[in-house]
Parts: sequence; structure tokens; C-alpha cells
Amino acid sequence: MNMTNSEYREYVKKRSPNSPMAGNIVKAFVIGGLICSIGCAVKQLYGALGMEEKSASMLTSMTLILAGAILTGIGVYDDLARIGGAGTLVPITGFANAVVAPALEFKSEGIVTGMAAKMFVISGPVIVFGISSSVVYGLIYSLII
Repeated sequence: MNMTNSEYREYVKKRSPNSPMAGNIVKAFVIGGLICSIGCAVKQLYGALGMEEKSASMLTSMTLILAGAILTGIGVYDDLARIGGAGTLVPITGFANAVVAPALEFKSEGIVTGMAAKMFVISGPVIVFGISSSVVYGLIYSLII
């Protein structure tokens, strides 16, 4: 089959299903907003228990990371991602999912060569960049001040 680029583009366009973009955007907004609203409620709960704002914020982040990891481990987060799409990637729970999912996928290869080696496949570059940029920022800041 010999096709030009424009003929191939038309062929693919006819064969590819249309994506319900408006519906996907709404679902992502609702699911992402729901996750963030749960985070706000958790922070308010910690505040109501008498914690100062900085501690409540830190514990909220930790709680959401733990919840994301547990929900990934029991398979619920994947179901939520099928519904909410990108809405599950943006909040901090998406980061927890990005760490736990590869580790679970490769657990059959063993703890060291499977789980430990694959745990940071997706999130590793983010962690490395965050730490590296923090070190560079800290060095520049200490030289300026």
C-alpha cells in the first residue's frame, strides 16, 4: 500500500474514534476538584484538632500521599483514573500513584530488582530535578546573602 502523507492522515482520521473532549474535561475537573476538596477538608480537620497551619498542611500532604498509595495498592486509584483521566494526575495523590504503580507492576521480579528498582521510574526524574534545583537555589541564595 503506497500512500502520501495526506492520504494517510485521512485514512487515520476515518479509522480513529472521536474523543469526547468536553466530557473528558468535565470529568477531569470534577475528579481533580473532588480530590483537592478532600485535601481541604482534611486540612480543616487537622486545624479543628488544634494543629497550627504549617503542621496541618504538612500532615494533609502526608495523608493524601498515603491515601493515594493505598488506593493504588488496592486498585481503586486506577478505576478513578479511568473515570477522571488527567484530574487524577494533578493533585499530590497522582504523584503517590506514579511512585507506587511501577513498584507494584514489577513486584514479581523481587524486592531489589523489581520493586525498589522500578519504584521511581516515572517520578524519579521529578525527585532528582527537585532536589538538584533546591541545592542550586540554596547555593545561590547562600552566596547572595
